[in-house]
Amino acid sequence: MTAGCPKPVPRTMNERSEPVPRPTEVRLKKEEKALEIDFDDGSSFRYPAELLRVESPSAEVQGHGPDRKVTVAGRRHVGILGLESIGHYALRIRFDDLHDTGIYSWDYLYGLGRDRDGVWQRYLDALESQGLSRDP
Repeated sequence: MTAGCPKPVPRTMNERSEPVPRPTEVRLKKEEKALEIDFDDGSSFRYPAELLRVESPSAEVQGHGPDRKVTVAGRRHVGILGLESIGHYALRIRFDDLHDTGIYSWDYLYGLGRDRDGVWQRYLDALESQGLSRDP
């Protein structure tokens, strides 16, 4: 499934007053359990469904305050059921474990793609330190 952005997405500025890259194409790869996004600065990122699920920007995962993030275990095989565009600024991702409350802004997705290796390693470290597993 390929879904291009139907209208140009307005640029916003990040906290450093720099333009934030905007998506030019979004591809859901259901069979591969992945999402691919191309950005207008030439960057292209592939996001495994498991990473998107365990790093959901939802309050359920991020918590309701600083240092309240929840380590989500047992999502190695999670898939993506669908995507919903939220205005010009975000996606809602529906996972097959029925999680669908995270609103993934383009800024959040860009940062997650850019910092993927470090984010993933912190997740694996958190699982290990808490005696949790990626497997259900």
